[in-house]
Amino acid sequence: MFVLFEEAGKYLGGRVLSEAEASAQVELDTGKRVKVKGANIVLRFEKPAPAELIAEARALAAAMDLDLAWEFAPEGEFGYGELASDYFSDKPTLAQQAAALFALFEAPHYFRRAGKGRFKKAPAEILQQALAAIEKKKVIQAQIVEWAGQLAEGVCPPPIREQLYKILFKPDKNAPEYKAVVDAARATQRPPLDLLERAGAIDSPYQFHWRRFLFENFPKGTGFPALAAPAIVDDLPVATGVEAFSIDDSQTTEIDDALSVQGLGSGTVTVGIHIAAPGLALTPGSPIDQVARNRMSTVYMPGYKITMLPDEVVSAYTLLEGGDRPAVSLYVRFDEATLELQSSETKLERVPIVANLRHDQLDSVVTQPWLEDASFSNGNTPEAAAKLRAPLSFLFRLAKQLKAQREVVRGKPENFNRPDYNFRLVGNDGEPNGSEQVQITTRQRGAPLDLIVSEAMILANSSWGGWLGELGVPGLYRSQASLAPGIKVRMGTRALPHAGLGVKSYAWSTSPLRRYTDLVNQWQIIAAARHGKTAALAAPFKPKDADLFSILSGFDAAYATYNAYQGGMERFWTLKYLEQQGITEIEATVIKDIQNGALVRADTLPLVFPVAGQQERGARLRVKLGEIDEIALDVHGTVLERLDAPKADAAAEEEGGDEDLEEVAGPIAIAVDLTDSEAAPENTPA
Repeated sequence: MFVLFEEAGKYLGGRVLSEAEASAQVELDTGKRVKVKGANIVLRFEKPAPAELIAEARALAAAMDLDLAWEFAPEGEFGYGELASDYFSDKPTLAQQAAALFALFEAPHYFRRAGKGRFKKAPAEILQQALAAIEKKKVIQAQIVEWAGQLAEGVCPPPIREQLYKILFKPDKNAPEYKAVVDAARATQRPPLDLLERAGAIDSPYQFHWRRFLFENFPKGTGFPALAAPAIVDDLPVATGVEAFSIDDSQTTEIDDALSVQGLGSGTVTVGIHIAAPGLALTPGSPIDQVARNRMSTVYMPGYKITMLPDEVVSAYTLLEGGDRPAVSLYVRFDEATLELQSSETKLERVPIVANLRHDQLDSVVTQPWLEDASFSNGNTPEAAAKLRAPLSFLFRLAKQLKAQREVVRGKPENFNRPDYNFRLVGNDGEPNGSEQVQITTRQRGAPLDLIVSEAMILANSSWGGWLGELGVPGLYRSQASLAPGIKVRMGTRALPHAGLGVKSYAWSTSPLRRYTDLVNQWQIIAAARHGKTAALAAPFKPKDADLFSILSGFDAAYATYNAYQGGMERFWTLKYLEQQGITEIEATVIKDIQNGALVRADTLPLVFPVAGQQERGARLRVKLGEIDEIALDVHGTVLERLDAPKADAAAEEEGGDEDLEEVAGPIAIAVDLTDSEAAPENTPA
């Protein structure tokens, strides 16, 4: 005897070997033996063979008119045999009975299952909705097929172009646009990114990176709402005897900090560190604050930036030369001979700004000999720098002392063996398009003007951080427990040591126009300046304030994202520079071993990339560059020759270990999964 039975949502046929009261041992056509519950057996027969019956029944089921079957079906619950009698004949054949079973079972939109071999008609209204949905699905599937065909032929349908970045990075895997890309990539056996690039979906590599960044971080655009900068209502005194000056790059518009020196020749010198004071006008929760908190920081990239605050707001508080500007000032008094720190105080005031000095215009003039020897002349020294030679010379002497003191605490010298690189896009005015000619120049880390500014800012950030800690006023701190490998800089709300800088505490406070942490800390510092020992009660953010922790985590995430994008775009323009200059070979130094090769750093460009073959750490190489992929930001090298033998200590890791390495860009991680066999559920994360 043969039986037809249901097993795991399918109907199978086999020969009965033995049968008990509630089950049967059945042998399938494949020879496999299975135990079948009696309740799952829906049909028993002597002939034909199960495979023959099932094949005939499926052919009959495929030809059945489901609309007609639904009309003929009895009201209420019924068995498949009843429908077979109504649809085929009073005495349906075995194949017709099985055909009715298969048709009912595989048409859930027409018939609902009510048990083994039993069904109920779907209500007419529900049936119409289901049929409409099926028809819609057919239309969508036809659209998917059409779009996939166009992509395969090298044409990008407009709906896919419009949703390009959503498809690649945050897709709805049930969307037809996504499915069309998957189907086309499978059919052409091309990676999705390559497929879309060939189809013209990507305007240019630069636009790809730029629009991806905007899609993920500025989905509503980079524009600002109409906001007016509130006036500072405090009656601030004008700093007496102060002639402050700032030191920035020429492109800097958010001039946050300025310096002043008083008392030269008197035995006691007062250094003023003056910080722009938007915190005196802006308040937490105000419309401008909400904008700043949403952005968290200015985003920098070669040739362009997205500011944290609108230009109109920045111009209201920036430390522009030629007037008295509101500032939060830290005055630190030093013994002129020994440079011993004697005292410090914080003031809220208006500070006369006499000059905005620019690194790129003065680095070749304001050199170490010029600062240390009053008789030394570089020739053609700009008047602004000449007038400030004495203050700059003292600040350079002080900066060297402060740096040396920090290095004693940190246990080893800071490493300034690599230059900073400056990017200039020739003729660029506004948002770049990626075709500009790029110039890359260097400024050695620790150059005199750099050192003056960096040491003054470290002094301010560590002094104010310690002061807030003493008063019990929370702030946003950066700390590092030690210089041991793997110990990273972290952010927190308590004043903890920063081993990397060699200071007892460090709270970013000197860039309130371009970093939200600094604006938050400035509000706390202003409260401390106004209220002293009771500042903890008056400060906007109280100890263990949940809002402060929220700001901390939000800033950490945004700042890391922005820095990664800046690094990526600097890499893009470096690769563009190689192409524009026709550079095919480069000298580089091995910095790290990787699988089947090594990472090398170019000697004269900000570029880290892999080369094939194991290389000795610290070795200098001449490398032939391979093909450049501007979308993946990828380039590989082949070693041509070893230029010199590494020094004995060259293999030692540079300070900071691998964390100091620029991330090497490889194939971009996209969210298009070609292994999907079917549409993902709607709540499946991309």
